[in-house]
Parts: sequence; C-alpha cells; structure tokens
Amino acid sequence: METLTIHEAAATSGWSSRMLRYIERTGLLVPPRTASGYRVYGPGELQRLRTLRELLARFDLGLSDVALAARLEHDRELRDAVHGWLHSQPRRPEHVSAEDWLRFEQEKHERLLAAA
Repeated sequence: METLTIHEAAATSGWSSRMLRYIERTGLLVPPRTASGYRVYGPGELQRLRTLRELLARFDLGLSDVALAARLEHDRELRDAVHGWLHSQPRRPEHVSAEDWLRFEQEKHERLLAAA
C-alpha cells in the first residue's frame, strides 16, 4: 500500500505538519512509522483527518475539545472528577462565616497565584 510522508499528508489534508504532530501527541490519530521512525499516512489516516475536520466544523469544536473527550473516554478517574465538578455546588467552609467567605476565597486565589 502506498503511503504519504507527514509533509505530503499535510499538503493533501490541509492540516499543517505541526498540527499533525499535535494530533498525534493528543492521541487522536497515531500514524504508523517506518523502520526508520518516519510517520506514514495511508488512506485510513487521511480519512480520519478529513472526518476530524468535519467533526470540528459541524459542532464548532477545537482539537483540544475532542482530545479531552478522548481522554474522558479512557481515563475513569478524570471522567469521575469532571462529572463531580460539573454537578457540585459551591460550599462555604464551616469555619468561615458568610461575611468572610468572599475574602477567604480571594486570599486562597492570591496564595495560589503567588505560588505559581
């Protein structure tokens, strides 16, 4: 079967070589490699790139959105954490009065930013 190099696949698909490497890093499409380590793209990889572009356009998504969806599908801990956060409500710590809650949260953010 004939294959394309990453530069040929980029020219054919409309994705840049840099974006093809990013797509690979995210695990959305991992092309096979030659014995020398070069990425090669066949018809299946080109089809996946085309349908990925169609998916992004159809639902107005970014690559990072699809990469996160793929991670959620494979990483139960991450999926559970995101689900928990989406369905949680803010709760004031018991030791903080209602009047001090805003200041308490501001100070937590300031400490986090200072540590970064």
